[in-house]
Amino acid sequence: MQDLIKLDFGDLAIAVGLMAIAIGVSAWEKLGLELNLALATGRTILQLLVFGYILDFILALDNAWAVLTLLAIMLTITAIVARNRISQKIPHVLPLVWGATLISTALTVFYANFLIIQPERWYEPQYVIPLAGIVLGNATNAAAIAGDRLVSTINSSHLEIETHLSLGATPEQAVSQYRKDAIRAALIPTLNQMILIGMVAIPGITTGQLLAGVKPLDAISYEILIMFMVAFANLLTTVLVTKGLCRQFFNSAAQLVTSGS
Repeated sequence: MQDLIKLDFGDLAIAVGLMAIAIGVSAWEKLGLELNLALATGRTILQLLVFGYILDFILALDNAWAVLTLLAIMLTITAIVARNRISQKIPHVLPLVWGATLISTALTVFYANFLIIQPERWYEPQYVIPLAGIVLGNATNAAAIAGDRLVSTINSSHLEIETHLSLGATPEQAVSQYRKDAIRAALIPTLNQMILIGMVAIPGITTGQLLAGVKPLDAISYEILIMFMVAFANLLTTVLVTKGLCRQFFNSAAQLVTSGS
């Protein structure tokens, strides 16, 4: 199998041509996406180059605290993004998402690292950082979808919820169906991906490994592991986040309050 063909800055400059063409198409069709595409292109280049240098430094440093610090920063950034998607009016959403994502990611990576991969050191950057990064990104996205769905549904269903409460239902019972629907909605992209994976398109992680010269069956083995990790982490994260969010909508007297209260 041929070794990886490395891309230099000249190659990446040519790759930018794809985005230049996309901007031109947007202008031709008068879509108004030119500025968004240009900003997205610039951010992609800048953020990935910076992250690449950081990863290079962390891998060279080969220190457990450096790995944990990087993961903590990644966790915080993704939690803030999810919080902004869910709501900035509801109190304690940021620590809720942060804690739920931390628990799900830590349990998932711990399981995979100690029971399946079993590297020589638990903090092996080559494995911990990419696996945790994939789980973090997917779990945070699932949390944002579930949280946004749950908050919008509860805010538009006050009368129905208060009717359940007046009939003797507990707060948990009054919003139980909304919470289940939110979790299901957040898991739909993951389940669809698992159903279609390997049939419609080659997964991104497998593509990267194939380009790096990894044997197809070895690449597929890691893809299977990653998909199971993502599914578990997404489910656990959404369960924890929606449970915490539901509590924010009721006071100590089990009365429904608005999201801005």
